[in-house]
Amino acid sequence: MPIHFGTDGWRAVISDTFTFHNLRMVAQAIADAVASGSWINGGMQGREVNPQRMVVGFDTRFLSDRFAGDVARVLAANGFTTYLAHADAPTPAISYSVYNLNAIGGVMITASHNAPRYNGVKLKSAYGGSALPEQCRQVEVFLNDNENTARGPNLVELEHALEEKKIIRFNPIPAYNDHLRKLINFDAIANNPPHIVIDSMFGSGRGVIRGILQGTGCEVREIRGEMNPGFGGVHPEPIMRYLGALSGAIGSGMGGFGLATDGDADRIGAMDEAGAFIDPHKIMALALRYLVEKRGLRGSVVRTVSTTRMIDRLAKKYGLPLHETPVGFNHIADYMLKEDVLIGGEESGGISFKGHIPEGDGILMGLLVVEMVAAYGTSLRELVNDLLKDVGPAFYDRTDLRLKRPVSKAAMTEKLYNEPPAAIGGESVSEIACTDGVKYIMADDSWLLIRPSGTEPVLRVYAEGRSPEMVRALLGFGEQVAASVA
Repeated sequence: MPIHFGTDGWRAVISDTFTFHNLRMVAQAIADAVASGSWINGGMQGREVNPQRMVVGFDTRFLSDRFAGDVARVLAANGFTTYLAHADAPTPAISYSVYNLNAIGGVMITASHNAPRYNGVKLKSAYGGSALPEQCRQVEVFLNDNENTARGPNLVELEHALEEKKIIRFNPIPAYNDHLRKLINFDAIANNPPHIVIDSMFGSGRGVIRGILQGTGCEVREIRGEMNPGFGGVHPEPIMRYLGALSGAIGSGMGGFGLATDGDADRIGAMDEAGAFIDPHKIMALALRYLVEKRGLRGSVVRTVSTTRMIDRLAKKYGLPLHETPVGFNHIADYMLKEDVLIGGEESGGISFKGHIPEGDGILMGLLVVEMVAAYGTSLRELVNDLLKDVGPAFYDRTDLRLKRPVSKAAMTEKLYNEPPAAIGGESVSEIACTDGVKYIMADDSWLLIRPSGTEPVLRVYAEGRSPEMVRALLGFGEQVAASVA
């Protein structure tokens, strides 16, 4: 059974590998791992939790509700009191429920921003963030052991489990909203309520931002908020190529700016009044500046290696410690669990800040964008322009380059590190980092990140430059590297 947990769970094509049988086997392995005792040591983080309580949620994908019901049936049959969401919900709401209900762990049925044909499992630890790598490995060990011994999953009938309160249906949104009200200044929003378009991309964030903003005076229009497991034929990922509907809505006067969340609402994207896409790099930088300058907050700053160095320039300006991590929010969560982090985020749109669980949250960050626009009393476009005058200019792009043959990730990383170019695009290479792949940092603070995939013959290439021409030069060097692999 080709089932492996990555940095944020397991994903596979529905009815190919993601089947009811395989999911039940995974659920049994999760139950075994959680019950083994070692799971508690990795997930409690000094908190008192109920070791017999689990939470299960799901998104809007095809059969997600049925898949979630089967996971709950397996967990209940293994002695866990299982809280099963009554409807589709954002991943951050389910993650917060794990923390709020003092559960030992949680399971979210979602494939996040992936294509509609995929579904998946996100595994949550007691602190509300993604399960630790060692916890995921425990699940894989039990999965393999169970398959080798031909042990099938324990199962209980759903209706019977509901009657006996082994499975409890619940609504995760009210408690999640109450938590968000402690993190967002709704008075500031109500004092200057903006006109907003929300693009839920047919995902499980539908209705959530609109609902929590009721009573603030904001005029909120939501698009793509109905149930559509096919996501309208696009990836539910809040990047420019999939946000034509949002651009059209803003152009037709439905709102002064737009917010977009992905399939399970743990990622954020935005669009200004002119229909220009505001990427997560700018959103995180705007948020950092706002939290320090308007809210007066302090703390360390954490970003992944593929995230803008505007963050570095702001952290230096404010005298805040900065940490660079490998790609994946789980690495950011590690810092959020052990020190006072003001904000942490990654280029894909997963961002969180002080007071929240260690989890990327598109709903939270969307609301913070609304608060920023209201508090500054200006447009999102003007906020971005002012940011770029302060710590820019900054242009960004990325591409995945197919190699002619598979290569060793370690060997290619070593080669790129030991044989760096003297200059790219007319700027000398001033620093080389190996946090995740190889990152060449130029004298003007432009940078190129090359990350060889460990599972397929692909180079993931990221570039940030002080001009579009510099970005093209950086990506061009990545293309030369890919072409050189014989």
